[in-house]
Amino acid sequence: MTMQENALSIFALGGVNEIGKNMYVIQYANDLFIIDCGSKFPNEDLLGIDLIIPDITYLQENEDKIRALIVTHGHEDHIGGIPYFLKELNVPIYATRFTLGLIELKLKEHGLLRDSKLIQIDEDSHFDFGQTGVSFFRTSHSIPDCLGIVFHTPEGVVVHTGDFKFDLTPVNNQYTDIHKMADIGKQGVLVLLSESTNAERPGSSPSEQLVGGHIEEAFRKAERKVIISTFASNVNRLQQVVDAAQKTNRKLALLGRTMVNVVSVAMERGYLQVPDGMLIEAQQVNEMAPEKVAILCTGSQGEPMAALSRLSSSNYRDVDILPQDTVIIAAGPIPGNERSVSRIVDNLYQLGANVIYGSGSVTGMHVSGHAYQEELKLMLTLMKPKYFIPIHGEFRMLHHHRLLAESVGVEQGNTFIINNGDVIDINNQVARQTRKIPSGNVYVDGVGVGDVGNIVLRDRKQLSEDGMLVIVVTLSKMERKIISGPDTISRGFVYARDSEELLREVNRLVKTTVNDLQEANRYQWNVMKQSIKKSVGQYVYSQTKKKPMILPIIIEV
Repeated sequence: MTMQENALSIFALGGVNEIGKNMYVIQYANDLFIIDCGSKFPNEDLLGIDLIIPDITYLQENEDKIRALIVTHGHEDHIGGIPYFLKELNVPIYATRFTLGLIELKLKEHGLLRDSKLIQIDEDSHFDFGQTGVSFFRTSHSIPDCLGIVFHTPEGVVVHTGDFKFDLTPVNNQYTDIHKMADIGKQGVLVLLSESTNAERPGSSPSEQLVGGHIEEAFRKAERKVIISTFASNVNRLQQVVDAAQKTNRKLALLGRTMVNVVSVAMERGYLQVPDGMLIEAQQVNEMAPEKVAILCTGSQGEPMAALSRLSSSNYRDVDILPQDTVIIAAGPIPGNERSVSRIVDNLYQLGANVIYGSGSVTGMHVSGHAYQEELKLMLTLMKPKYFIPIHGEFRMLHHHRLLAESVGVEQGNTFIINNGDVIDINNQVARQTRKIPSGNVYVDGVGVGDVGNIVLRDRKQLSEDGMLVIVVTLSKMERKIISGPDTISRGFVYARDSEELLREVNRLVKTTVNDLQEANRYQWNVMKQSIKKSVGQYVYSQTKKKPMILPIIIEV
């Protein structure tokens, strides 16, 4: 479906009614701009899936109109899909210095860096693409170099906030450019797209500065090693860990590939200051006095293969957690990860560790990087938009953000809560939502992208729940009679030695089914397989109330 010729069109291919895989599109006439290209991790239902990325069918159909992929900041839910995107559409990427460093890491891993066009931007950059101009403003978040984006179109100004908070005392001195936001609002904003992650939380988010004192206090109180896990991308938090280690005369080891990579980029580009000689290798940890060592690692979200999870199960080759070690989880669990984090905390307690975890407001070890209600209202007040589209959040968050917008002057009816694929068309400064474009999830499974669909996932779910039965029958090619078998093999369904009677009856049933088909002169393999599946499936369910996957194998000799 093509966009209307002279309309301004806005839509999301990911990031509304969900947390993660952010991708938004602004299009005026033949100029199309993509904002962010994120990924998200699968839930437990998506068996074997490594990553979820947006469906870019519409973008592939309109490749000639794409002017830029503009990235607001370097979190995975905003850059994680870029390598897969570039394999399909090699378009210029505009991002800040630190964000480009993280993107380059990904592109190197995928062998794409040499052929990619990366353009560095900052809050003072301005570009003209046909009839649309693009400028930026600085925001604060839990990662350096974050920007909001301003699109100057003939229809009016569209503002995308990116992820933000109003931290008036940022650790890295990257202050939110409130004056520039106010100027943008004075000039008139037609549409504001603003993030909604914390739209349910009253008040204002605490400053990242508060965390540093709590980390230092925990380091001073610790009698043995300190292990601290946080988001690798939260460079401000990493700096506070480095500072605490320096003040308490501890060496610092980095565990987890992501942590090592991000620290390397941050140090190389001047965003993280680490004293010479502080960093040590993992193999040196057990050789040093425990009170002289700190460990900074990945795994604050309970990821099973991350460093903290492996440490908690005594499965990390070079490092052990011993009684009276202090473990700090300096991150709040993303919704859906609570159970995994709790499992790790239990394991750590069983190892005898002192564990500091839980809500940031309780421990002081974490503050959110996303704006609370008063900050969201401040953004709305500064921008004064005619139309408002809440983004980056689940439906309840978008709903609360709409109420906030109306409370500070956005007219009722001028807020659009959309789903991925819903298109907002604006003509003569009148906005309507009447159309949809293709959107959805694309699953990454190993090296396969998009080759796992609902049918494959359904099969995996069935295998994981009820197992499978493999039934092997050998037939005479000439006489079409059974000369061997049937042999039934159970995997994940029942233990053969304990269910010999059941499997004997399955074999008898298969034999009867094959003989009945022979008497009816029905020798087609597909008919025979379907008949075996049906008769065995009905019998097995009647006996066990389970529905294993049934895989008949017919061999002719």
